Amino acid sequence: MGAECRPYHQPVLKEGYTMLRNIAVSILTIGIAWGIAPLAVSAESDAFPAVEVREPRGEELPLDAWAMLPAITQASVSRDGRHIGILRAQNIGGDYVIEIRRTDDLSAEPVRLGAERMEIQNFFWLDDNERILVIFRQNIQAGNDNRWAIDLAVVNIDGTGDWETIRGRSLGGGTRRAETSQNSNMAPLDFLPDNPDEILLQYDINGNFIPDVVRYNLNTGRLTTVLRGNTRIFGGFGTDWDGDVRVAMGFEPAFNGFALYARLKGSDEWREFKRISPEVREHFDWLQFSVDDPNQLYVRTNNGNDKAGIYLFDLETEELSECLFCPQSVDADTALFSDKPESRGELIGFAYTGKHPVGHYLDGEEEALYNAVSELFPDRLVSMVSRSDDDNAIVIQTSGDNDPGTYYLLKDKRELDYIASASSIEEEHLSPVRYVKFTARDGMEIPAYVTIPRGDPPFPAVAMPHGGPWVRDVNIYDEWSQMLAHYGYAVIQPQYRGSDGFGLEHWKAGDKKWGLEMQDDVDDAALYLVDRGIADPDRLAIFGWSYGGYSAFVGSMREDNIYQCAIAGAGVSSLDKINAELSDNPFLRRLQRPTIQGVSPIEHVEDVNIPILVVHGEIDERVHPDYSRRFVRQLERYNKDHKYVEIEGLDHFYNTFYYHHKTEFYSELLNWLETKCG
Repeated sequence: MGAECRPYHQPVLKEGYTMLRNIAVSILTIGIAWGIAPLAVSAESDAFPAVEVREPRGEELPLDAWAMLPAITQASVSRDGRHIGILRAQNIGGDYVIEIRRTDDLSAEPVRLGAERMEIQNFFWLDDNERILVIFRQNIQAGNDNRWAIDLAVVNIDGTGDWETIRGRSLGGGTRRAETSQNSNMAPLDFLPDNPDEILLQYDINGNFIPDVVRYNLNTGRLTTVLRGNTRIFGGFGTDWDGDVRVAMGFEPAFNGFALYARLKGSDEWREFKRISPEVREHFDWLQFSVDDPNQLYVRTNNGNDKAGIYLFDLETEELSECLFCPQSVDADTALFSDKPESRGELIGFAYTGKHPVGHYLDGEEEALYNAVSELFPDRLVSMVSRSDDDNAIVIQTSGDNDPGTYYLLKDKRELDYIASASSIEEEHLSPVRYVKFTARDGMEIPAYVTIPRGDPPFPAVAMPHGGPWVRDVNIYDEWSQMLAHYGYAVIQPQYRGSDGFGLEHWKAGDKKWGLEMQDDVDDAALYLVDRGIADPDRLAIFGWSYGGYSAFVGSMREDNIYQCAIAGAGVSSLDKINAELSDNPFLRRLQRPTIQGVSPIEHVEDVNIPILVVHGEIDERVHPDYSRRFVRQLERYNKDHKYVEIEGLDHFYNTFYYHHKTEFYSELLNWLETKCG
């Protein structure tokens, strides 16, 4: 579209917002959890400065500083602005409770709400401003069965009364595949602002692993079925601004693809409006209905272009509009909508991700408000993460390579109160991050994040490829790269070919290139640091998790190896095994399996030529620890320099890393780098 991109805030998006492509995410995806945060930057890379000697870092922090769980993970104000809820850790291991405080006196003793056996994940304010909906989980292990039980509860903010709990179903484990049970798990779908007594839930009401839609009465606890899922339409439900269930999805065996369904406003009849074929790699995600025309739907799609953009799709004519927002160098992320009572549903902007998530405003008042807030923190990324209806109570979160995350309360647009920081780590212990682009050996341009430690270069360095591979890094504050930089290591995170978010050409360039050109990109990233005088060529390491662990396996066995050591976390060691698992899913069998070809590490263990640390979670359901166990048995067979660490009670994703997991893992990681990497 060519419009200048400006900062925006992240409004409370309509509940039920669905990104359909998540259904087809690889079973390898490590999953990056981040919220869109505004910043006035372009999608272009930073100008990489000449190497400069910066003041050496001060005294090293104890490992606990990095291993402790965030002191705060959420702060949210009620719609009337009178109260704020804060999800706060009680100790270094988390043990989170929700504090309810009055916004007119944050120093007053709060009401504390906690669960004895369940772990609180997050919460939502209900429209009466006197109750919250709490989402919590519990890991259940029984033999080889590993599940996450997810429950909801309606809780009075004054601490009175019993928790009205809505029991969910467990995720993962058992004889059913994790993605099947996850798809049928309970989740809020719509908070129905015009109906304060009820909310909509996606919920498997009859235990058949097909999600349904139910109304939950907040006063009586009664569940009323709104829509039954079936073998044709089985999830991905989305609502319009009136709370009507209008979109859904299903799997069609006839073409082994997904069908997207919608209902015209006022109709009970489902109409197929889009087929998602695994052979067609274009994105197509529904975002939200138009408030101006309820039969028009905002979508994110490529529409024949390399980069994804935002369009309106007419459900009656089945035609796309002209592109409403089309960034030139990266994919568009989403459209943004107002949640204010007087303007609810109005389009206020668009978002994309270059170095950081950024946005383009359409609403002048929103832009002016954000600009005023951002001026308070000129060297931080600023998000207004929660707002009262009248904007007289706004929760601000700042973050960046110099800020692990800090929360403030802005009252009456005049008074700024500090709430809490997520970490005790100070700016002096953190390192700057540059977003760069380098040229790979075959001429392809590869974006990357570079974290540069304090002190005198060249530094020992770590190439850290992300998981996925069909995701991308968004380095706002990255704990792993910052921790490594604190202990003296330069870190580069290449967005190798096969990464998503940079257009179809960049994404598809990784097809059938596992361990080949994809691996060249990682090596070329490390050599880029050497060429810039940042990295010591005799002290290079490769470290990754999930697909990044696969990359570390391959990096340990390449001829003329540039690395001195490798650390493979939760890595895929066998392409035959992962392709066999993908065969169980008819969609992924045709979408991703043909793209996974290249070097299978388990077949080349004899070629390992550097010390390798292999780490895996004991209860990993996404990439089973058998991948690492088999690789380690071959390392033993060939008498290779290695160590295997299987961490008890650790699952695959970062949000399952508890304090004791991180303490063990970080200790092993840093010790390996120090003793085995030159």
